[in-house]
Amino acid sequence: MRELLIGIDSGTQSTKVLVIDSRDGKVLASASQEYGLLPGLPPGAKEQHPHSWRDATASSIRRALRQAKAVGGEVKAIGVSGQQHGFVPLDKHDAVIRPAKLWCDTSTTAECEEITEELGGLKKAIRLLGNAVLPGFTAPKILWLKNHEPRNFERLATVLLPHDYLNFWLTGEKVMEYGDASGTALLDVRKRKWSSAVLDAIDPGLASKLPPLISSDKPAGSLQASTAKLLDLNPGVLVSAGGGDNMMGAIGTGNTREGVITASFGTSGTIYACAEKPVVDPEGQIAAFCDSTNRWLPLLCTMNVTVATEMVREDFGWSHEKYAAESSRIAAGSSGLLLLPYFEGERTPNVPDGTGVWFGVNKKTFEAAHFARAAMEGVTLGMNYGLRRLAQLGVKPTQIRATGGGAKSKVWHQIMADVFDAEVVTLKVSEGAAYGAALQALWCWRLHQGERVSISDITDRFVEVNKGETAEPDSRSAAVYRDLQGLQDDMSLALREVFAKHRQFVCARR
Repeated sequence: MRELLIGIDSGTQSTKVLVIDSRDGKVLASASQEYGLLPGLPPGAKEQHPHSWRDATASSIRRALRQAKAVGGEVKAIGVSGQQHGFVPLDKHDAVIRPAKLWCDTSTTAECEEITEELGGLKKAIRLLGNAVLPGFTAPKILWLKNHEPRNFERLATVLLPHDYLNFWLTGEKVMEYGDASGTALLDVRKRKWSSAVLDAIDPGLASKLPPLISSDKPAGSLQASTAKLLDLNPGVLVSAGGGDNMMGAIGTGNTREGVITASFGTSGTIYACAEKPVVDPEGQIAAFCDSTNRWLPLLCTMNVTVATEMVREDFGWSHEKYAAESSRIAAGSSGLLLLPYFEGERTPNVPDGTGVWFGVNKKTFEAAHFARAAMEGVTLGMNYGLRRLAQLGVKPTQIRATGGGAKSKVWHQIMADVFDAEVVTLKVSEGAAYGAALQALWCWRLHQGERVSISDITDRFVEVNKGETAEPDSRSAAVYRDLQGLQDDMSLALREVFAKHRQFVCARR
């Protein structure tokens, strides 16, 4: 009988499920289900109901298992990756109180300021947590609930993150592992303990509402009978600790040793590296996260990547192939057309009031191909802003592994290599977060059986790069992008006050 693993990635746009053979790491089947954001919310608010994730996970697991022709007894372990920072509030009966506010929700700027002021300012907050308190993180969302929906806050009994909620649905156990917990702005990432100063700044009773913390190599629990029946699986299947999508993406891309850097080009953009000790940015631009292998994961996040390119592609009515063909006709630099891609605000740099800005529009650049190329360039330059900050903190790449939807484009690969001025490779299994969840489940299961195995042993064996898709930087294009980077940085700084005034203008006329 086969010994199979299930990797789940519950994201902002869809849930993806992989069925993996534990012997060779091969993907035997995959399935996914899409969903959207709740409509009609105020500016900056981004919410989903956790039941959407649960229902999509159940449907995708059943379809993937049928595709793999698997029987329940073959599945040995399950791992869950989830979008980071989302706030799932449960009442005393373990029912969801209200829809979850997501990582891309920027409506909590006032709460960030309130918490930071209570802690004694930005520098003191970074000393206490290792991170600044940013609108994307979970802590200000909890205070937002207290400030804006006090009746719902009175009902709050448990705080969970999206992947914790799915683990709870699978096992009936409420726990939180270090990696995902480090993205809440509630955790002292150096000590891997909840920060009492931050908890008290939000509410004196918050500590009792947080689940126990567990290390990343421990199981969250075992599959409970009610959920097993729904999924056509046997009760008792081990469910690993899981983690945030970036932490699982690190495992799924083999980023479990120092020197490798992963760049994820999805709805948002993330760049992160494995570190043996905390990497704390005194300016708070780089997140000092824990990873999901019991180490650390210095990370930068931009909120707009395929958000920008898909807006352009859909507006022109193009296929992905047409988009690539048109953008490849335009030389590096797009004749000076430059995108500041803050369509959903921005996190790195921290510009929650930001909007998208096209700069350099003239008769030559006001045509579709230029906009297509400039969109890819603009979001990649935005990510490079953070990559340069990582380098200043001592985290320098030997290789960049690209994953996510943007990594499927050959044209974009070359733009990445030229902007980053580094070798860029892709991976044979492109769904890094779901694959990483499955590999973490394998690690946990093997440890649970008494084996002595490291996560690096597993990723070294199973994670493979596409040798034919390596992109090396072109020196002339790299020089163009260095100049364009300076222009984008200057434009971002120059428009900060304008963005704030624009937000006031829009809000006053709703």
